Amino acid sequence: MPIRFFWLAVPLLSALYQFLIKLGAGQLHEGGTQAWLGQALSSHWILAAMAVEVVGFFIWMNVLAELDLSRAFPLTGVSYVLIIATGWFVFGEPVVALQMIGSGFILTGVWLIAGAGVETKEHPEELDPKHQELRTGTGKNR
Repeated sequence: MPIRFFWLAVPLLSALYQFLIKLGAGQLHEGGTQAWLGQALSSHWILAAMAVEVVGFFIWMNVLAELDLSRAFPLTGVSYVLIIATGWFVFGEPVVALQMIGSGFILTGVWLIAGAGVETKEHPEELDPKHQELRTGTGKNR
């Protein structure tokens, strides 16, 4: 499966997890710790969220195996924007101007970070030779 699918799946699954947890949390009633835990573990929404989180974990491992951490991790920031959109579309939560501006900054930052990785690969001669050895696995310790 192409790695780009996994790139998209990470923030989508993160947002889906939060959506399911929100639905499950709405079903929980006050009570002691054991009663609350029992309610949580019997909620189909929370169980679905746990399944989504497990799937997300394995997809995230695949992404990390293929990408540098410094390029992969900023992608998770897209989930913040998706969660704001989900809150607005699904739950009718208000979205204020600062959230919209912040979302724009997040998306711009993710785009800039992703572009910086491409720019670096276009000009490998600018990289420090010591760091190039570590990245390519051609170091003496391998």
